[in-house]
Amino acid sequence: MSDLNQKSRTQFNKLQKKLRHTVGDAIADYNMIENGDKVMVCLSGGKDSFTLLDILMHLQKTAPVEFELIAVNLDQKQPGFPEHVLPEYLESLGVPYHIIEKDTYSVVKRVIPEGNTTCGLCSRLRRGTLYGYAEANNVTKIALGHHRDDILETFFLNIFYGGKLKAMPPKLLSDDKKNIIIRPLAYTREKDIERLAAFKDYPIIPCNLCGSQENLQRQAMKVMLKGWDKQFPGRLETIFTSLQNVAPSQLADTQLFDFAGLTLTRSQQIEEQVMTFNAGLEVLAQ
Repeated sequence: MSDLNQKSRTQFNKLQKKLRHTVGDAIADYNMIENGDKVMVCLSGGKDSFTLLDILMHLQKTAPVEFELIAVNLDQKQPGFPEHVLPEYLESLGVPYHIIEKDTYSVVKRVIPEGNTTCGLCSRLRRGTLYGYAEANNVTKIALGHHRDDILETFFLNIFYGGKLKAMPPKLLSDDKKNIIIRPLAYTREKDIERLAAFKDYPIIPCNLCGSQENLQRQAMKVMLKGWDKQFPGRLETIFTSLQNVAPSQLADTQLFDFAGLTLTRSQQIEEQVMTFNAGLEVLAQ
């Protein structure tokens, strides 16, 4: 950061302001953080969670509400995991943090056949551990680093492979009804996060230490969305906006809209009859 020239510093300041603005808007729109909240930032060591923590620390100083922050990392005992990196970084920031040590790596390796993708089970084990810590430590909000591209990728994954119109909501009540999950980066583009991470030089820890294969379906969605973004600027913005403008009566889900009970009222029936009668008179008059 100290080596930035004037042009780069200007670009950095504009980018940082943009990201703080998008995060602030998402938090306000979905009432993600309230006065007195204790927010647990799940820190994986990737660019997204580093950016999330960075921006929330800034907002903690400037927001009109008071809230606590604690950064939490789950050390899953993956071979080669640099255990010193996150504690040293977090201590340099002066933010409260906790490292949970739990060997989920061995569990995943024992259960998943060699060569298969381990991400699904790994995520469930990680989620359960973090939820448990949050409940035991009076955490009121769990902040995850999913950004807008993650949400769109998940949306199309569910359409193409799951047969569902479903994505990642910016705010969610967990399945156990004990935790509120928030995604403050919901309005933030991945490419902007990548640029900020390059400027800030975060101590990134790779997520493939376990040797897991990349999720090929998600990678295909990422490639598709990047292609659209390049060929049709603004398309991704429009798609994301559509997630905020849902019309259940214009879809086909009988659980969301009572299609079976949709009937004309008596007054509507009379109006329809009058319109039909008048239309008949017009035809006779021609």
